[in-house]
Amino acid sequence: MNLRKEKAARLKIHVLDQTLRFIGKKSFDDLHVDDICAKVKISKVTLFKYFPQKEDILMYYFRVWTLKRSVEIWQKPREGLSGIYYLFDKLSEECEEHPGLILSLVGYLADLKRSPKPFPIKAEEKRLIFPEISDVASIEILSLDHMIEKFALEAIFKKEITKSINTRDITNLLLSVFLGGIITAHIAHQSPLKIFFRKNIDLILKGLH
Repeated sequence: MNLRKEKAARLKIHVLDQTLRFIGKKSFDDLHVDDICAKVKISKVTLFKYFPQKEDILMYYFRVWTLKRSVEIWQKPREGLSGIYYLFDKLSEECEEHPGLILSLVGYLADLKRSPKPFPIKAEEKRLIFPEISDVASIEILSLDHMIEKFALEAIFKKEITKSINTRDITNLLLSVFLGGIITAHIAHQSPLKIFFRKNIDLILKGLH
């Protein structure tokens, strides 16, 4: 691994790790750049070199989340409805651990002034996050949209979804429940989240059989 690229990868991962530890269950809005720099022991100039704006850390966090899901799917293939439930179960775990971060991410994605794009993750970062997987760099990072669409299509082929409906429409519906469920769970103080999300999916699937 190129030493310069490895150093950059380690720094980005360190920034994310320290951000998660510092925030805990607090809102991302309460996190200040100065606090991150103090934790990581870097200057603002260095931080902004890799994350031009604070919110880029949010997008990096989400990209790492999808990387982890992509690797898990690669290691233990999931298909159809089991894959859909798996994604929502993982979401519930993340919401329980970092509620403020997840809510801030949804708010950022909904900002009309921005057009969020996937934050890039380089091969060096993949190797540092998954050092035990020799060929992890070759694993494609599936977007949340791509994963949901993949599982929805498989569910149709497996006849787990029998109602005639466009795959894209199913994907959009599930994605809406995924993102909207985060806000609803927060407003309604739903707990445990795993059961809440699963109930939502069960209700949708009843209408697709």
